Amino acid sequence: MKIAIDAMGGDHAPQAIVEGVVHAAKKQPETAFVLYGDSSKIAPYLEYLANVEVVHTSEKIESTDSPVEAVRKKKQASMVLAAAAVKQGVADACISAGNTGALMAAGLFVVGRMKGIKRPALAPTIPTTDGKGFVLLDAGANADAKPEHLLQFGMMGSAYVSAVEKITKPRVGLLNIGTESNKGTDLTKGAYVLLEQNTQINFVGNVEARDLLSGVADVVVTDGFTGNMVLKTIEGTAGSLMKMVKGAMTATPLSKLGALTMKKGVYQIKDMMDYSNYGGACLFGLAGTVVKAHGSSNAHAIETTVAQVIAMVEGNIIGKINESLEQSKKEEQINE
Repeated sequence: MKIAIDAMGGDHAPQAIVEGVVHAAKKQPETAFVLYGDSSKIAPYLEYLANVEVVHTSEKIESTDSPVEAVRKKKQASMVLAAAAVKQGVADACISAGNTGALMAAGLFVVGRMKGIKRPALAPTIPTTDGKGFVLLDAGANADAKPEHLLQFGMMGSAYVSAVEKITKPRVGLLNIGTESNKGTDLTKGAYVLLEQNTQINFVGNVEARDLLSGVADVVVTDGFTGNMVLKTIEGTAGSLMKMVKGAMTATPLSKLGALTMKKGVYQIKDMMDYSNYGGACLFGLAGTVVKAHGSSNAHAIETTVAQVIAMVEGNIIGKINESLEQSKKEEQINE
């Protein structure tokens, strides 16, 4: 297996990226890693390992670049070259912590869309109170969606959780304002019917936002606008809550004393809600495996994302999604 890495993408690149890959490479000697980026900037953090190589390029996509324009004009950018490696079959997957829009554009224009997929989806894993997490899609690739898009999101998310998390029948929920089947917009009502009729997924009905972190479903589908709002609300709330807890624990001498006894439990909660323990956001619907690591990823987050990508390749996630699409297509033809 070979994984292509954009070493120049992310807030802490290239140090965090390179250090994370080095850690992963030591644990996965049978996996080859190719770092794309400025070799002079990569070198200070790189250790000599037989399964790690560097492909030099001085060009990179900035966070301020226009996504589509950057991908089209910066042909030698580290992100574009990593995506091209997947397209050419040189690598089995690619990872980048860089510009999300640019990575999506690189996925669509360089890697290409999977046959039969109408819209790609960005799918992060969100922490839950039981520590298992759930996959949310779409989290921002498409602001608008149609019922058939949400059906495919459910199929792709289900295939991923089944292959990577080894859950036989992942629970797929439709994000809505109520659990009743007649609640919501024309989009959610139409999607409900399609999801309920599809035999490829284990649809558990509508789920409400307040229940997401309790683990009400393994896969939650929605349009990209709503999904992105939910994702950022959860991230912001988690961060603010931890600040409030820290403030309360250090407010007075007495609370500081109590904090000593609570410290272990608080850190356990912090770890449970830490994005770096859950890997990156998958770009589903592409013809190859592409994963977006968090922009602020540290070395641990990159190492976790590498482990996630290895599990995706070993689980043949692209093949599983194709199988699900083919079976669903056959069922549609029979029903017609």
